[in-house]
Amino acid sequence: MSDSHLNHRIYSCDDHLDIYHLPPNLWSDRLPRKFLDLGPKVVERKGHALWIAGEHFLGISGSYPGLATQRVHEHDDGMRPGDPARRMEDMDRDDIYASIVYGPGALWGFPMEDPELKLAVLRAWNDWSAEEFNAHLPGRLCALAALPTLSPAVAIEELQRCLALGHRGFVFRAHDLDLVDLGRNWDDLWSALEEADVPISFHIGGGTALAVDGTTENYLEAGWKVPASVAVLPLQLDEPFSVMMYCGALEKHPGLKLVLAESGVGWIPYLVKRMDATFEKHCKPARDGMINTRPSEIFQRQVFATFEEEPFGPQLIPLLGPDNFMWACDYPHPDSTWPESRKAIDEALGSLSDETVRKVTGETCKRLYKLD
Repeated sequence: MSDSHLNHRIYSCDDHLDIYHLPPNLWSDRLPRKFLDLGPKVVERKGHALWIAGEHFLGISGSYPGLATQRVHEHDDGMRPGDPARRMEDMDRDDIYASIVYGPGALWGFPMEDPELKLAVLRAWNDWSAEEFNAHLPGRLCALAALPTLSPAVAIEELQRCLALGHRGFVFRAHDLDLVDLGRNWDDLWSALEEADVPISFHIGGGTALAVDGTTENYLEAGWKVPASVAVLPLQLDEPFSVMMYCGALEKHPGLKLVLAESGVGWIPYLVKRMDATFEKHCKPARDGMINTRPSEIFQRQVFATFEEEPFGPQLIPLLGPDNFMWACDYPHPDSTWPESRKAIDEALGSLSDETVRKVTGETCKRLYKLD
């Protein structure tokens, strides 16, 4: 790969805006009055600013050890990622043109039992992210709206509302549902997403008995369960992906675009190859309820996967082609490549062609989310 790849714009397809970095008044300013006591808010406890919702601890408010921005901003208060102006200063410092941002709840959801309260919390985030965050630089900042999993009708209503706000993509917590139900009863949502021509993301977080809820106060006491859980989290997207493939959701809606967010690349060529073999054994000859298209064809047409520093990227990406994989900086998480992303890209993808690197680090993301 020549130095020419350094001249194109870099798009990061999976960055984050966790609750730690959000304005303390985000929900108190936007929730209906009846939910103010139970909704997310910042309280002072033992000298620390903490996010709580009712009796649930959601996280600290501000900086935490290992936050990527501390590599440059020594006295960082943790609020830079939630301030669109300062966030874009950091993106410019790293020479990243645009950022797809997964908001609070994308990894672990919101631990609220009241469905009406949970919906109000998601709606407040969707409003703020459109009106206060994305609006700062609409062609460069793209925080995704969160779709509720209460029912297809509720999700579609929120989809339409968010489209009117200007949202370009959506995240959906598939692990909050019984996956059989996901395959049987959500066709109306897939139709609405296809008609709107916007991508839907399943992000890692859940799907394993090892999962350590990042919002709990005893997170640091979980010991070996933390690395064990983190090691396998990307692979937990295999079941939602397989459901969407074999239930026919993707085949029936060829315009539906599915993003497997923070999945990495490694396991995907193996699974798609196995899906093709399973298709030959179980779906042919054509039978009612079975798909009629090879999974590898559906994948190449409709499915995208995001990765950060992929050890075997140069070997694995060509197996399925470069059009379905998108690089991410993962700002501001501790494992982010910020502020040396171009160096990380060169080290990780340096043996690939210029055309492949342009697609993986820019063009595909730009096209998928209709940026710029």
